[in-house]
Amino acid sequence: MSPKPGFPLPPNSTIGILGGGQLGRMSALAAAELGYRCHIYAPDADSPGMQVAAARTVAGYEDPQALAAFAAAVDVVTFEFENVPARTLEILEPLVPCRPGRKALAVCQDRLQEKAFFGEAGVPVAPWRAVHSLAELEAAIGEIGLPAVLKTTRLGYDGRGQAVIRAPEEAAAAFARLEPKPLILEAFVPFTQEISAVAARGADGATAVYDAVENRHHHHILDLSFAPARIPQAVADSARTHAARVAAALELVGVLAVEFFLLADGRLLGNEIAPRPHNSGHWTMDACQASQFHQHMRAVVGLPLGSPRRHSDAVMRNLVGPEGMAKLPLLQGSPDISVHLYGKAAAREGRKMGHANRIFPLGSLETAGDAALLSDL
Repeated sequence: MSPKPGFPLPPNSTIGILGGGQLGRMSALAAAELGYRCHIYAPDADSPGMQVAAARTVAGYEDPQALAAFAAAVDVVTFEFENVPARTLEILEPLVPCRPGRKALAVCQDRLQEKAFFGEAGVPVAPWRAVHSLAELEAAIGEIGLPAVLKTTRLGYDGRGQAVIRAPEEAAAAFARLEPKPLILEAFVPFTQEISAVAARGADGATAVYDAVENRHHHHILDLSFAPARIPQAVADSARTHAARVAAALELVGVLAVEFFLLADGRLLGNEIAPRPHNSGHWTMDACQASQFHQHMRAVVGLPLGSPRRHSDAVMRNLVGPEGMAKLPLLQGSPDISVHLYGKAAAREGRKMGHANRIFPLGSLETAGDAALLSDL
């Protein structure tokens, strides 16, 4: 096998992307604008990313022959979701540069490691305990109190894999239902808002952080993001600082998002880390000098990071299931709204089909009420 080229990669080099979902799709589109080709590797032949990629491999994530051929065909590898098996990168890393690498995956795939990592990075979190048995759950409840949230440590997303325990008698059923074990018990946080911040970190250690945003959920799925978050500037700065600190501690090359709970007293508690472009960063596609997807691709190929400067205020709405797609004619007819669809054929309940960004002049979110901001969205 010929040696891989040095960084930064020249135009027309090939970026391998593990995962073919909508994040892979939007990453591949951004890479094409920067002059790079993308090769998507995923088990599903009709995944959204494969529809726009220059090449594709349809195979399992732990297929050594397919992964070796994939590595030979690309110049660098990244991923669009954090549940790539560890074995996948064990096979790939000796063959091709992987950005980010196993450290980011290991921390963010396991909530126990993630909570411990937050503490090491200096980001405060709600009280938590590891739960390997019902006896440990009962002891953890005694220490943390109720209500509390019991979660799987792996594979949970969009509200899946968790249960709120409000009374001691609910503990046994929640423990029996949630798989795989072990679990984690987290104190119930009476937050006023959920805030997130997206940070990019280049191979040279340079960091670029986008404005913090305010997120709202519907049925545990992100519904709206308001950019910038309507919070005190000191709180927004703290969220951005925490995100940059996490990226540095992970030795990340790429983009990550950190989700926070904002308490009534203005404190932020770290909730989750996503070591890849994030749903709450989709507004950057229409309101920033460089989108989160451009930043991720720039970092992966070794280019200097672009500017995260926000030239417009923005509100992003997810288009979820048949209800979301029913809004499409109205959204497509609005001159201030950009619609980004993911190429998914069936609009199933709870499935993210696309998103819409509405942009406003800078400063609009400070003065406009929700009725004006969400008009036509």
